[in-house]
Amino acid sequence: MPIVLDNPVAVRRVAMDLLARREHGRVELTRKLRSRGAADELIETALDRLTQEGLLSEARYLQAFVSYKARAGYGPLRIREELTQRGLFRGDIEQALRDSGIDWREQLQETWQRKFAGLLPNDARERAKQGRYLSYRGYPLELVGRLLRGALDD
Repeated sequence: MPIVLDNPVAVRRVAMDLLARREHGRVELTRKLRSRGAADELIETALDRLTQEGLLSEARYLQAFVSYKARAGYGPLRIREELTQRGLFRGDIEQALRDSGIDWREQLQETWQRKFAGLLPNDARERAKQGRYLSYRGYPLELVGRLLRGALDD
């Protein structure tokens, strides 16, 4: 039997269950609670309280998301786009990317190494293939170009 989200206690309980699994952003948590039938005023009240108690933190969510995506081989452009689509503020996203301490050149190198075994492209077709893959993953074209020329450290 599904939980009825018609009171503050039920909304808080479901929100805390979601937060116990992983960090969520406010927009994402609102969407999930709304899809379960919670009223907007109950959602806002519950999320405000969770934020005050330190259980809901946009900064922590951003940090966890950036870290997770970077470990999965994604670059800053792709991560920025995904966070923007999730309704987070651009300034907060930029701050999280700066604060992450991730060396994106090193991250690019590792992603390329994993996918292409560190073999520089020997023709235009292979260069285009590697370039498309790395730019799709969210790495800046300028960095990708330098990597594929063998001049990433210049």
